[in-house]
Amino acid sequence: MQPSFEDFVAMDAMSPNSQRRPFSIKLWPPSLNTRLMLVDRITNNLSSQSIFTQKYGSLSKEEAAENAKQIEDAAFASANQHYEKEPDGDGSSAVQLYAKECSKQILEVLKRGPRAIEDGEVIKVEKVTRANETFFDISKGQRAFIGAEEAQELLRPLKEPGNSYTKICFSNRSFGLDAAYVAEPILKSLKDQLQEVDLSDFIAGRSEDEALDIMNIFSAALEGCVLKSLNLSNNALGEKGVRAFEKLLKSQSSLEELYLMNNGISKEAARAICELIPSTEKLRVLQFHNNMTGDEGAIAISEVVRCSPLLEDFRCSSTRVESEGGIALSKALLT
Repeated sequence: MQPSFEDFVAMDAMSPNSQRRPFSIKLWPPSLNTRLMLVDRITNNLSSQSIFTQKYGSLSKEEAAENAKQIEDAAFASANQHYEKEPDGDGSSAVQLYAKECSKQILEVLKRGPRAIEDGEVIKVEKVTRANETFFDISKGQRAFIGAEEAQELLRPLKEPGNSYTKICFSNRSFGLDAAYVAEPILKSLKDQLQEVDLSDFIAGRSEDEALDIMNIFSAALEGCVLKSLNLSNNALGEKGVRAFEKLLKSQSSLEELYLMNNGISKEAARAICELIPSTEKLRVLQFHNNMTGDEGAIAISEVVRCSPLLEDFRCSSTRVESEGGIALSKALLT
């Protein structure tokens, strides 16, 4: 029977000592030699025959070695971060986490399968998430509708205990109602750490009723986050959409960046924005272009501008604003 991951580390910690003296065994951190041995073992697990590779397929030696290094690095970073929180311990809990993370990531890589080849070019597999990553982004690739199953898979890294994500981007993926229900508890669990949220273009192609329900779910889930940046662009919000985000907007008093581009913002929607956001004292960026605001909407937005003394980046082009609205905005910018 092969030794377990924990055995590798424990054996490393029990190297013979020629002098007899009281000592305490520290199981963490493992030596470089132990880490290299583990990488070799993971490589074999990914490329050799087993019940898992028979089910999901095995990787080539080259691809397996590349993934093995990423897996071990990510697991070590996660376990080391855990150990730093309990430096007086013997490191056994860090070793257990190290082993658990490795096993979990091995299975995920096998489920994902080997690299695909398209038009003669190798498509590289997505790198294993590291414990210290702060930006979670699902916007890459083609626009796509996603349901509950896809949401579970895409958002899995956000459920990892101890993750460090402070910025999320859900743009370019159209969430259905079932996917929104999957995202809801995940977002609630991140309330205390999120600082930047990008929900631009995340309901494309949905009916108005479904889109409003989805926006209400996301708004309630994110209510209370202390955000620095919020992007709700490209969602055809209108007044109904703005008010669907009421809970989220009303809880924001520290925003530094707000993006509401290409949202079909009418004069009524502009008034709703002015009404719902409690404070813009820290706002530095307000991008509002390509809307249907008109003069009356511009007058409402001018109140937001007037109450934003730190504003340095303001865009309001292509909003059907004429002289009356333009004058109101100009005066607000001068205050």
